[in-house]
Amino acid sequence: MVQSLVLSVDAMGGDSAPGIVIEGLDQFLATQKDVSVILHGHEGHLEPLLADAPRVAEAASLRHCEDQITMSDKPSQALRKRSSSMWKTIESVRDGEAQASISAGNTGALMAMSMMLLRRMDGVHRPAMAALWPTQRGRIVVLDVGANLEADGNQLMTYAIMGEAYARAIRGVERPSIGILNVGSEEQKGHEEVRRAAELIKSSGLDLNYSGFVEGNDISEGTVDVVVTDGFSGNIALKTAEGTARLVAAFVREALTSSPLAKAGALMASGGLRQLRVRMDPSSVNGGVLLGLNGVSVKSHGGTDAKGFATALKLAADLARSDFKTEVAASLARVQAARQDASESAA
Repeated sequence: MVQSLVLSVDAMGGDSAPGIVIEGLDQFLATQKDVSVILHGHEGHLEPLLADAPRVAEAASLRHCEDQITMSDKPSQALRKRSSSMWKTIESVRDGEAQASISAGNTGALMAMSMMLLRRMDGVHRPAMAALWPTQRGRIVVLDVGANLEADGNQLMTYAIMGEAYARAIRGVERPSIGILNVGSEEQKGHEEVRRAAELIKSSGLDLNYSGFVEGNDISEGTVDVVVTDGFSGNIALKTAEGTARLVAAFVREALTSSPLAKAGALMASGGLRQLRVRMDPSSVNGGVLLGLNGVSVKSHGGTDAKGFATALKLAADLARSDFKTEVAASLARVQAARQDASESAA
């Protein structure tokens, strides 16, 4: 049977690779019957694992790679390893063999390789890393969460365009609301670039559902569907949220084991506690996407478990099946055309 979707997977990337990659693939393929996989990695390590995972072995084509990217490799070093599993994983997307790539390896190396091999879309100065963020009203999109430390007004507007299309493709929101992260909601607040981004979005002619500035607490409240920020602020917010989630989990665990009466109460509330654990499980939201490239490149958390890697695989598959790239390209083309018309009119 001809498979409708091909995913390219870096089997050697991540803290617990390649075992966790094969386990994640097995979980993912249990629910996906129309997907095949190009698996890049050292055959000596992978063949014994595939022998114990017949579902993965049946769906996967193994490509032997001698090299792999380590977590300590600098991007400049990684770019020289063109026989590595990460390079070959992204190369398969560039060459049209696969529709999306997934790696849990070195983030800086993945960004550098993705930009070199897949290239930026017309109108995108720098790609952005987008994350799905759990909130009180479901998951929202936050970008950038670490691809670029700084972003000017034009880049932030581009993030808004990409984030809106991404939210529609992954979350199914017909007209996602957009907010720019700032130190206050008032229009005069913030530095020059966030104020300029707001004006550019309003005047873009794209009919974006822009809601104005949002503050840090609005992220967890889910005030908007898409939060736009630079990678410096976004990464700090992400790491702060992850640390807070671990702290709350530790407080809950401590409170529920502090006395025999507390343990009895925990037993009575076990159903609700299981639901809370599921909602706070980082594996359910694993996977960041580099937006703005001519191809889908998904970054899984390096320390993820099998369930988390399966989540990243599903994210890649959903994005590859969507019209995301077409929507973004059309919106960016309209913005560029409008700027050119304005420039010609001024001349």
